[in-house]
Amino acid sequence: MRLWRALKAAGAAAIRDGVYVLPSNEASWSFLRVQATEVTEAGGSAHVIPFTAADGGQEAELRQAFDRTALYAESLERVTRLKTDLPGLSEVDARRQLVALRRELAGIAGVDFFPGPARNQAEGALRDAEQAVNAQFSPDEPHATKGTITRRNLADYHGRRWATRRHLWVDRVASAWLIHRFIDPAAQFLWLASPADCPADVLGFDFDGAAFTHVGPRVSFEVLAVSFGLDHDPGLVRMGRLAHYLDVGGVPVADAAGFASVMTGARARRGDDDDGLLADIGTVLDCLYAAYLDIPGELS
Repeated sequence: MRLWRALKAAGAAAIRDGVYVLPSNEASWSFLRVQATEVTEAGGSAHVIPFTAADGGQEAELRQAFDRTALYAESLERVTRLKTDLPGLSEVDARRQLVALRRELAGIAGVDFFPGPARNQAEGALRDAEQAVNAQFSPDEPHATKGTITRRNLADYHGRRWATRRHLWVDRVASAWLIHRFIDPAAQFLWLASPADCPADVLGFDFDGAAFTHVGPRVSFEVLAVSFGLDHDPGLVRMGRLAHYLDVGGVPVADAAGFASVMTGARARRGDDDDGLLADIGTVLDCLYAAYLDIPGELS
């Protein structure tokens, strides 16, 4: 049963009893070798054998064994149901469902070895649902501006007051953490009921007309990182990708569903206490940053 579950989770296709196939790549080889070792150590027999399709017909038949269209269709149905039910949902319920759907779709995509239109359709529907949730519960989300990002001098931004919209979500809380951690350790924050409430002498972020907000394809976290020359820090680059995906979509990030779940729970726990929320999520972001720094490899 343990072997069967492992093969199922890896997306292996059964072509007959006891015969499982995976596309040939290093990850598949490594996985199957581990399973074969467990089988032989338990007294059974197992072989990992490379093979290629004899002709185009057999190739098509093998690829069909990995077709995930039905799984995407089920996920798409749940996304559609969320959008239909959205007017009657609380923000906590809506975001919890989004987290579950994001995790479900990521799981399907992880074993979708030959992606096609079904995956694009499901991912597009999820992005639409995320935008609908944000439009309902965060109607003041900023619109991207055009132009270049000006480099700023850190020394000019110490001990300042900063402001963003209250009821923090991913980009705002990540931006506040970035400000306090890397830009202005003595920063004071105001949480605004409306962007129009921002005092003239306060530095706004993540709303239309703010000093730091979306520019082109970059979300506010990424704009702040570029503005203060922090965009070459590999840990912050990875965190920027996380904030970007959860805020406006794009390239999926492995930690996105987990972080969104933690964020949803923290918001439910803290209610209107954005200072407490920043403190809680700040610790999570500190841990993520430390973990991201330890990931080997170059970032493009």
